[in-house]
Amino acid sequence: MGETFTNFIAGVAVAAADGKTFAVTNPARTSDVVAHFPSSTVADMERACAAAQEAQAAWAALPAPRRGEYLFKAAERLEARLPQLGEEMTREEGKTLPEALGEVKRAINIFRYFGGEGARQATQQIPSERDNVICYTLRKPLGVVGLITPWNFPSAIPAWKMAPALVAGNAVVLKPASLAPLSAFRLVEALHEVGLPKGALNFVTGSGATLGDALVMHPALRAISFTGSCPVGDGIYDKATLRRLRVQLEMGGKNPTLVLRDADLDYATEVLVNGAFFSTGQKCTACSRAIIERPIFEALVAKLVARTGKLKIGNGLEPGIEIGPAVDAAQLQTNLRYVEIAQQEGARLLCGGQRLQGAGYDEGFFMQPALLDRVTPAMRIAQEEVFGPVLALMVAEDFDDAIRLANAVRFGLAASVVTRDLTRVHQFIQRIEAGLITVNLPTAGVEYQLPFGGTKESSFGMREQGPAALDFYTESRTVYLKYTQ
Repeated sequence: MGETFTNFIAGVAVAAADGKTFAVTNPARTSDVVAHFPSSTVADMERACAAAQEAQAAWAALPAPRRGEYLFKAAERLEARLPQLGEEMTREEGKTLPEALGEVKRAINIFRYFGGEGARQATQQIPSERDNVICYTLRKPLGVVGLITPWNFPSAIPAWKMAPALVAGNAVVLKPASLAPLSAFRLVEALHEVGLPKGALNFVTGSGATLGDALVMHPALRAISFTGSCPVGDGIYDKATLRRLRVQLEMGGKNPTLVLRDADLDYATEVLVNGAFFSTGQKCTACSRAIIERPIFEALVAKLVARTGKLKIGNGLEPGIEIGPAVDAAQLQTNLRYVEIAQQEGARLLCGGQRLQGAGYDEGFFMQPALLDRVTPAMRIAQEEVFGPVLALMVAEDFDDAIRLANAVRFGLAASVVTRDLTRVHQFIQRIEAGLITVNLPTAGVEYQLPFGGTKESSFGMREQGPAALDFYTESRTVYLKYTQ
């Protein structure tokens, strides 16, 4: 019936203060209970923040290369357990086993990358206009930082937040999503196994509604990094800015792929199917709008319908499966409701959009990926994030019209173009309103060594990943030193 796991507070594995737990179940087979985790209280979160505050000074005083060594050692632990961790992620979140294994490898690489950043944290020496004065900058950690992570990348996102936070010298309190906490637990477990100082990293599970405010409002907190929905992010922003905390928000997307009239249609089909439907569309960078120039619209749509109908849907632990379940019943209902709303507003359902039933499906949250055409910019399906395998197809009269349609949303996370026209490529890069821009690639598929973040309402604050990630978790100090009188 699933192993019972704990919080980590001040280096000790502890249950919730009131002893309550919640179950994590497999979205492909709900009778499979993956784990039980603490349903923590405000008192538990306050205890975690206090532990981080107590550990902060000693952790920050440790030389950065030595802080990085803990990440290197933890990466080795995680790599040795790769098959186990991939299977656990598939069971708790639903993504296919190859995708889960790839994500765990990515988390391992993130640990190694930021482990190296411990020895690469550069400062600047800047000439002074005065005699015998040396001027330079240095970076200092912020202090206690809070991390709130989502369920769709339950290993990679906690890794890309906690690794730079730790190597920069901050003590961390991590609150993972309740739908998939086990993958994040394994990262924390590995760091504790290699001797991370007590209190430098604290892990608390439970309701976001209960724990979020307790974290944001704790007096020890100096920064909060959040990935999740816009409404929750907006609420965090309102509370955090009242306290003048440093805030980093990664939220929604309504990401377009533009397919121009010169594109190879078979290649464009694969780009769209990959971006829209893999990981069950449960990526903030997933493609949810295909904007296609009119001369190729009908031919490309025919190929999309045929390819989508051949996708293999099922339990992600089974070989050959391409699309897993929605993460839970609520997400499945959201997906189905958006398909229904789109049709009510005048869109046409070309294929999919129904819950799958029968042997292998009845215990899970499976749906057929949906293609909708006759979509106009005013429709909700063209404006609102679904976070499921639903692709809206829109006609563009020309390139300028395609750019107009692509930018006509409040989000600006990722965008792609498929074309062989080099001029159009550069025009797209200059004119598209997105933080992540891909050419002849899916909208989804970012790499850890490059900055990550969007524009408009998709993101707020400094970039994540790559060397830019350290900017959020540190503050610059400027030194003027006169070395003789």
